[in-house]
Amino acid sequence: MEPFQLSCADGTLIRGDRALGKNRQILFVTGFLSKRWGNKSKALAQWCQERGWGFCCFDFRGWGDSDGTWGEYRLVQWLEDAEAVTHLLAAGPPVTIVGNSLGGWLAWLVAQKQQTVEELILIAPAFNMMGLRASQIPAERRERWQATGSMPWDDEPMHKDAPIPWHWVEDSQALWSRRYSMPRRVKTTILHGLQDAVIKPEGSWAFVQQVLSQDPEFPIELLFKTGDHRLSSPEHLDAFRQLVTRSR
Repeated sequence: MEPFQLSCADGTLIRGDRALGKNRQILFVTGFLSKRWGNKSKALAQWCQERGWGFCCFDFRGWGDSDGTWGEYRLVQWLEDAEAVTHLLAAGPPVTIVGNSLGGWLAWLVAQKQQTVEELILIAPAFNMMGLRASQIPAERRERWQATGSMPWDDEPMHKDAPIPWHWVEDSQALWSRRYSMPRRVKTTILHGLQDAVIKPEGSWAFVQQVLSQDPEFPIELLFKTGDHRLSSPEHLDAFRQLVTRSR
């Protein structure tokens, strides 16, 4: 595994890690407020090494080891980060993106534009994450969020140090409108926990129905698993491994 960095238009650097391989590359895109190395990325890196596949993961700007400060970047700039890293891999074997939560939605958006992406595996994808959050909280809190310009996701202590800028809601809704365009056919598998109370599985169901209404032959599969979206238990990680290794 070798570290890499990409220079952005604003002069900051995206930092990540990459291992070269043959036949296939796996790009892991993290979830909201997650750093690039966690249970799923470590497991993916190991499975890729065992099979001689390439692997890549990175931190978004303003988070983890990449440059910038949280709150300085828009959601659309995080999408640009994911696009830039995918472009980095374009000269190698076909790319499969494994996207977790918010990273799952960003992975879908990247795949719609970049031909090098051959396959998607989306883990509890958080489609329109911030737009939905704004619509589901009490009106008073939503108005305060818009007026003050930022608000934590919830009252959990871990979220208080990373209040979400209101412009993330605006970007989320703008990106969500892209679903009305005819989707590029990319083999897509969605894995979602039935008991996920944060990113509800109904969102994945509705998204699949939307895609199939536009293209009935679109190669998309939705798999529900008992449990939440974190897939942290040995049984869930084994199911995740089987999903990754059976694809293509």
